[in-house]
Amino acid sequence: MREFAVVTRGRGFYEITREVAAWLREAGAGDGLVTLHIQHTSASLLIQENADPEVRRDLERFFARLVPDGDALFRHTLEGPDDMPAHVRTALTAVNLSIPVRAGRMALGTWQGIYVWEHRQKPHRRVVVGHFVGE
Repeated sequence: MREFAVVTRGRGFYEITREVAAWLREAGAGDGLVTLHIQHTSASLLIQENADPEVRRDLERFFARLVPDGDALFRHTLEGPDDMPAHVRTALTAVNLSIPVRAGRMALGTWQGIYVWEHRQKPHRRVVVGHFVGE
């Protein structure tokens, strides 16, 4: 098992593909499955295109329209107008990912990367726990 600390600068995507791949190499992973879990309710994990950053900007724009900060619908605002929208964004995405590993390498597509998606406006330190099962 391994923990990855991801320090964010606020809302946005933070790629962790290289860090996970390095851990699998160091661990001598063969064939199996890596599971990643983020220990937070206002950030999520996502496999998304890692070539054109406009894809990630489009996702941000879509979610800003879908779950706007400061929406009067939300009563949970203890930490500000982005508090409850961040929780909704997490509920609509994922906190766990499972990725097949073949010969020590994640079976990701050519343009796929693993991201922590920070849903809060302010910087945070996020923790992702990784677990590998296999040979």
